[in-house]
Amino acid sequence: MKREFIAWKQDRDRLEVALYGEWTLRSVPQIETLIQRLPQAKSIQVDVSGLTDFDSAGILLLNEYIEQAQSRGADIKVRNYTDAQLELYQMLKEHMVEEIVPRKQGFLEELGKATVQLISDTKDFITFLGHVVLSFFYGIAHPKVIRYKETVYHIYQSGFNALVIIGMTAFLVGMVIAYQGAVQLAKFGADIFIVDTVGISIVRELGPMITAIVIAGRSGSAYTAEIGAMKITEEIAAMRTMGFDPYNFLVLPRIFALMIALPLLIFFSDIVGIFGGMVASKMVVGISFDQFINRLQEVLEVKHYILGMIKGPVFAFIIAAIGCFRGFEVSDNTESIGLQTTASVVNAIFLVIAFDALFSVIYTEFGL
Repeated sequence: MKREFIAWKQDRDRLEVALYGEWTLRSVPQIETLIQRLPQAKSIQVDVSGLTDFDSAGILLLNEYIEQAQSRGADIKVRNYTDAQLELYQMLKEHMVEEIVPRKQGFLEELGKATVQLISDTKDFITFLGHVVLSFFYGIAHPKVIRYKETVYHIYQSGFNALVIIGMTAFLVGMVIAYQGAVQLAKFGADIFIVDTVGISIVRELGPMITAIVIAGRSGSAYTAEIGAMKITEEIAAMRTMGFDPYNFLVLPRIFALMIALPLLIFFSDIVGIFGGMVASKMVVGISFDQFINRLQEVLEVKHYILGMIKGPVFAFIIAAIGCFRGFEVSDNTESIGLQTTASVVNAIFLVIAFDALFSVIYTEFGL
């Protein structure tokens, strides 16, 4: 075998190993590969006279091999070592840590860390909103700096390209509401009231919320990944160096686009969801399309549609702001993109549901 770091000779159950060259941190990866190829034996003799240089990394690697051989029941001996080698070997062996067992965190400690992280994220998000507001008013004062082309592009990406998934989701939700409602209402002979249930619930509550949740998972996560990738590749740093405002170039076009696209998607979702309920009503209780539409015109007031559409821009701002904020929070590694994207979706969906509940309370208090 080539005499590079390790040479060995085996005679039945006896193995002679000779070490050569520099056993240092630089050569450890190559030496590890060679050590793995050494055959097993009951008696092992290690000759270290050929070592020209060594450091703690090399000695630790040799000690690891010795311990593994001894754990298999082999009788291993090291010979021809110098006093310096022996001194370093003994010193490292005496001070070697057997095993580092991570201390288990208690409930209060975990709660404290989570609270500190929440406070830190809230503080950073408020700072982010401050930058967004300043960029918004600067854009109002200087309309020429608003990136209209990019806004239209994001309307297309976040709006038009989401029509299929929004339509399928809304249609299925409408069918589910009609099916479940029909089963209960049929017990009381109130089949026609399924139209009231489907129409009002979708237009007022479920249409906006379901659409916002789908967009949070689809577009909000995309915003985080896009801006996070730009931060890792230092495009944002380069943008600041050249005097461009990242909030005006990256954040505002996405927020404006989603605030325009989401109400249109909600309108589309309302229509498809009601159609899904209409189909289910026809299949389950035999309500014809004419009967459904006539009843819908009687019970579905314009105010229900308006109250549902008011939620659209609010949900859109929440989703876009959270998505962009999490993108700016990405650190200098690819793992952070996945973590922040997950956090973006979770935060956006939670806030959408929370604000939807807040809207419901406000509407109820005002008798709407």
